[in-house]
Amino acid sequence: MTRLGYQIPSFTYPDRDAATVFDTVSRQAVEADGSGFDTVLVMDHFYQLPMLGDPEEFMLEGYTLLGALAPLTSRVRLGTLVTGNTYRHPAVLAKAVTTLDVVSRGRAQLGIGAGWYELEHRAYGIPFGTFTERFEKLEEALRIVVPMMRGERVDLDGRHYRVNQAWCSPAAIGEIPVMIGGAGERKTLRMVAQYAQESNLICDRSEIPRKLEVLAGHCERFDRDPATVTVTWQRSVCIADTTATAEAEFVAGLERRGLDPAGEAAQALRARYVIGDPDTVGEIFAADLALGLDGFTVNMPANGHVPGRVSLLGTVLSQVVA
Repeated sequence: MTRLGYQIPSFTYPDRDAATVFDTVSRQAVEADGSGFDTVLVMDHFYQLPMLGDPEEFMLEGYTLLGALAPLTSRVRLGTLVTGNTYRHPAVLAKAVTTLDVVSRGRAQLGIGAGWYELEHRAYGIPFGTFTERFEKLEEALRIVVPMMRGERVDLDGRHYRVNQAWCSPAAIGEIPVMIGGAGERKTLRMVAQYAQESNLICDRSEIPRKLEVLAGHCERFDRDPATVTVTWQRSVCIADTTATAEAEFVAGLERRGLDPAGEAAQALRARYVIGDPDTVGEIFAADLALGLDGFTVNMPANGHVPGRVSLLGTVLSQVVA
């Protein structure tokens, strides 16, 4: 299960073009594999997200990328944070994930969510639907994907999806964990309790105790021990050997995006980051873990491309979650 996941959320780097971008992506995955992270996660999007850059920036297709990372890593699980359910028919998704499990020799993980980025849906001709419809689709998809990943043949005549004796051959090598991303209390956390092994929260720090309480309540209704759900919280980090260097690399990241470091947008972005040297970063994450979390998913949009930074973060945080 994920207790320390490294997410690669952006693919536009200084001095890298389409012919060389994978070199930087793969180096980050290899550093994560060797430094204490237990999972490597990539985006499942077609355009870059508004909080990370412009839509025109590089975005690599998630499952193709994971397949390419499989032979370069040996220990970490591989998955998306998280798959947009609306982008693929769930039976096709089950086939993609079980194939990833085979090529990675049993290291696939399914992260999944309802989907939310309307621009991508419009551009790619994918029905977006209403909020309610997307969550209805997600629940039907879980009823297809989860048993297919277990090697079962699935029949479903649902409102949104229909399958007839759908199965995966070859089957997954082992059990593929399911992570549901998000923190919605009525739908998302209920589906975690019903279908998933992992919950990745995206919320303010002050909300974490409440989310854990709600998740425990849903588990009780399904007669499930909450301890069987691994709960992580997503954070952004900019770490370096010294706080001054980390600060400089964070500011450089802002400037690459054309943001004024003193401006309102940059300050809002700064509020989502942990910035500092190893001691500072370790202390902050230790305090966060004490809220009742099992671990973290982290990304490094500002300086993950700098050689050694992912290894440094993995070394520090693996001691926190040990």
